[in-house]
Amino acid sequence: MRRETFTDASVTYGAIGGTLAEDLLSYPPKGYRPIERSVRLGSGTERFELATKSLMTWGVQRGSGIRVTELEAGTGVQYAGIVFNEDGSPASEQQHPLNEAIFTEDGTPYIVNGMTAKLKIPFGPFTITAPLRVVYVIDEVNRIGFAYGTLKGHPESGEESFIVEKHDDDSVWLTVRAFSRAGSWYYRLAWPILRTQQEKFTKRYLRALHPAGAA
Repeated sequence: MRRETFTDASVTYGAIGGTLAEDLLSYPPKGYRPIERSVRLGSGTERFELATKSLMTWGVQRGSGIRVTELEAGTGVQYAGIVFNEDGSPASEQQHPLNEAIFTEDGTPYIVNGMTAKLKIPFGPFTITAPLRVVYVIDEVNRIGFAYGTLKGHPESGEESFIVEKHDDDSVWLTVRAFSRAGSWYYRLAWPILRTQQEKFTKRYLRALHPAGAA
């Protein structure tokens, strides 16, 4: 699997990359609550390419009613061309050319490792600011995604990943995985409300890339 190096500077938790653990649901980092949700987005290469382009330009978050602000460039490496074996045949693991372009046509930067941002999350009549850092990017032929970790000031502490994968049967799936806990003592007082909000936005995440659009 191609995966850029974890970035751990300034995040507010220790288990960086924990959303990649196969046993996350059974053995989450101590004190953290894990979740995993998946949805089928359709099938075929075109659906995969459209979904991953949206995913890697914050389409899940924006499609869920969250504003993505104060984007700052990360340290992720960009696409370096096709990798070949010694006999001249293409290597079995190829980096998807998603990052060949640093920006989309409208100037939106693709997500890369180390990028920071602030999410403006609607919360009733209020808006919660949630600073984050991208801690890894997955860039494979049939599997693309990223995870971000919380920075100081985020209401939660933990990590959340968003991965789009095209399976052998040509079906395309989005999987959201996370582990979290309250980010400070005063957010712990409101933890039941935060958990409800998390579930609400997870459902929105799963709809954001669907061809039918967010509901």
